[in-house]
Amino acid sequence: MRVYIIRRLLQMIPTLLIISFMIFGLLYLTPGDPVYLMLGAGESQSISPETYEMVRRDLGLDQPFFVRYLDFVKGAVTGDLGESYVTKQDVFSEIMARMPATLQLTLCAMIISVLISIPLGILAAVKHNSIWDSISTFLATIGVSLPKFWFALVLIIVFSLNLGWLPSKGIGYLEDGLGSYLSHMALPAISLGLGLAATQTRMIRSSMLDVLGQDYIRFARSKGLKEKVVLLGHAMKNALIPVVTVFGSEVGGLLGGAVVTETIFAWPGVGRLIVNSIGKRDYPMIQGATLMLCTLFLLINLLVDICYAGLNPKIRLEKK
Repeated sequence: MRVYIIRRLLQMIPTLLIISFMIFGLLYLTPGDPVYLMLGAGESQSISPETYEMVRRDLGLDQPFFVRYLDFVKGAVTGDLGESYVTKQDVFSEIMARMPATLQLTLCAMIISVLISIPLGILAAVKHNSIWDSISTFLATIGVSLPKFWFALVLIIVFSLNLGWLPSKGIGYLEDGLGSYLSHMALPAISLGLGLAATQTRMIRSSMLDVLGQDYIRFARSKGLKEKVVLLGHAMKNALIPVVTVFGSEVGGLLGGAVVTETIFAWPGVGRLIVNSIGKRDYPMIQGATLMLCTLFLLINLLVDICYAGLNPKIRLEKK
């Protein structure tokens, strides 16, 4: 397993290089000039050529594309992602200051999705072709079809504007009390986790139906084992294996959805930082934050693969 982990970490290097090149290249091709934005002028307004060139030189924008890209890669390897065009602060420090908020939101969304999807998926499979199966399948289909921002807007309208139960923006801190923390976390975490819960519910239902038809399940029942033992002790573990295989990519969807969710709920995370930086053409911040999220996504996928090997002995033996 140790060799497998090292090999996967080494495979991440070319992947991150390709990702970094795509990020840098897309920003390079993006219309607009950050120099004018920094000087507080539109591109149609007159700025002295001397001032313009001085700012471009200070930002390193006068260098060729590949020189700037290599400087970015060298800095990223050492943890130096540059300096923000707007705040003049270290990019890595600003990202790390906001990363805990994004991780907390993503983790809570994952917990919510698991708490919803596993009971619904198992119920739909056990009560196959019943009213419970129809309800679970219908809810899962609705959840998959609707975008995350729609969930967010509905939750804000119902629970914040109409009922006034929960705040619609900002983050709560444990220093202010557990109630404040959970109330601020509730709406963004639920809106982010519902889409994943819907996808997982359908997968768990399908996988559970397949497992319940296997011979070893019929054998376990013939031995007189309680249905709870058969379902939770034998069927569920094997039914979750295919779900775990795609969980890593689904978490990537959570990180991507966090960009929209954090913007709607004014959540001070990395996703909102990226959106604000795009509007200000803060290229170092966009590059650094996007690269950090991609790195986090790859690490989560590695962790999921390790968990998959723990659930499936056959895969564990193949990776030794």
